[in-house]
Amino acid sequence: MALCSHFLTPTDWHVTSLSSNLLSGSPLWLHSKVDFKCQRKENFRTHYTLTPCSSIKIVRSRSLDRHAVKHNKTRFVQKLIILLLSKPKHYIPLHILSKCRGYLSLPRPRSLLSMIHRYPSIFELFSIPYPPTPLNATKLYPQLCVRLTPAAASIAKQDSDLKMVISNKLAEKLQKLLMLSSHHRILLSKLVHLAPDLSLPPNFRSRLCNDYPEKFRTVDTSYGRALELVSWDPELAKPLPCIQVPSRELIVDRPLKFNLLRLRKGLNLKRTHQEFLIKFRDLPDVCPYKNPASELAKESLESEKRACAVVREVLGMMVEKRTLIDHLTHFRKDFGLPNKLRGMIVRHPELFYVSLKGQRDSVFLVEGFDDKGVLLEKDETLAIKNQWMTLLKEAKRLRREKKKAQIYDSKYGNDHENNNHDHEMENDYDDDYDDGFESLFQYEDLDFEDENSGVPSIWSNGDFWTTNNVDISNDADGGHIEPW
Repeated sequence: MALCSHFLTPTDWHVTSLSSNLLSGSPLWLHSKVDFKCQRKENFRTHYTLTPCSSIKIVRSRSLDRHAVKHNKTRFVQKLIILLLSKPKHYIPLHILSKCRGYLSLPRPRSLLSMIHRYPSIFELFSIPYPPTPLNATKLYPQLCVRLTPAAASIAKQDSDLKMVISNKLAEKLQKLLMLSSHHRILLSKLVHLAPDLSLPPNFRSRLCNDYPEKFRTVDTSYGRALELVSWDPELAKPLPCIQVPSRELIVDRPLKFNLLRLRKGLNLKRTHQEFLIKFRDLPDVCPYKNPASELAKESLESEKRACAVVREVLGMMVEKRTLIDHLTHFRKDFGLPNKLRGMIVRHPELFYVSLKGQRDSVFLVEGFDDKGVLLEKDETLAIKNQWMTLLKEAKRLRREKKKAQIYDSKYGNDHENNNHDHEMENDYDDDYDDGFESLFQYEDLDFEDENSGVPSIWSNGDFWTTNNVDISNDADGGHIEPW
């Protein structure tokens, strides 16, 4: 018997133990159930199969999709406003603006002038003479330029003043991003992608990054200028609290028989997917600030737990608790995110929601909204955005009134000269544009100027584009206007 037991395989040992239990009269199901639970739990920790994102159906949320649609509709306006504010006198000639079609994401058949005419409450056209140079001697007609209306310029000034007041809070956001990064250093060209969603001013590279030397500093790297962390703040290294499952207020104080998974309304998942999410939630939390990605095994549950925590932290800094997935992919190496980032985000609908509206998918932080899609935490800059939306609605009302007037004139035989631009303006364009901030901040740092300051003497004759630096007397820093 000892000789036979010496040559037994592990499978034979299992059969022998089962037979011994059966002969001894002990309940067989008790031993097998305990062993199976331990083995299943161990297999889940070490070897687990992730559900591919292609097999996961994204259940639409109409309340969150409305936020993505609103952003897509106003994308052209937001980009043109940033472009105008980046100039010293806040206006751009149209023949120069036509070279920015790539940044404005305007295809060739679409008229730039007609898009400006769509928003008469925000943009206005005016003419200035060409500078008297030999190259422009044959150009006798004035050049057409675009600028903000007085109402839009007032809102832009309020936005600039507000961001100056909350500059300390904006600097803390940059410091937290640096604390999340693996090497505590992020390229400024990458931060430009998240700047509008973080409510950073357009000149954050030249002003905000240099106004807080005790928090971070700009350094030169082989890939370009980067922002490097100077001091670690333990108060900022606190992740968002875990999502609490709502209590049912049971009469009998005892643990629930089934685990609850908090899902948004209307979301139904498969049983295997729910079991995976419940087990994933029950794992110990991984702090993204204290546990770098290099210390965790790749494609493990711990690394995915940390990646989800990083995405939660980044989305929690956003003003509207949303951003584009493409913007997050720029930080995969910096934050230690997986290569298949979109698949990981889709796999966790209890944390994030992916909206397919627009040319590029958006990701929302589910815990930042209620069941009706209303933000739970209001930011100070949202009041400024509401003022911009009011101007957009006013532009839509003016377009409708002008269209009704044209229909009335054509109905009663009033002959008026119809401009080709007005015909283009009547078309119902789809304002679903691409959202890229790659080409805006490549050359010079953006700077704001007080609207009450006078026009420099060099521009009195219409010479707007110059290669000479011009002193501004009202500038507090005594800086210079950089050439285009």
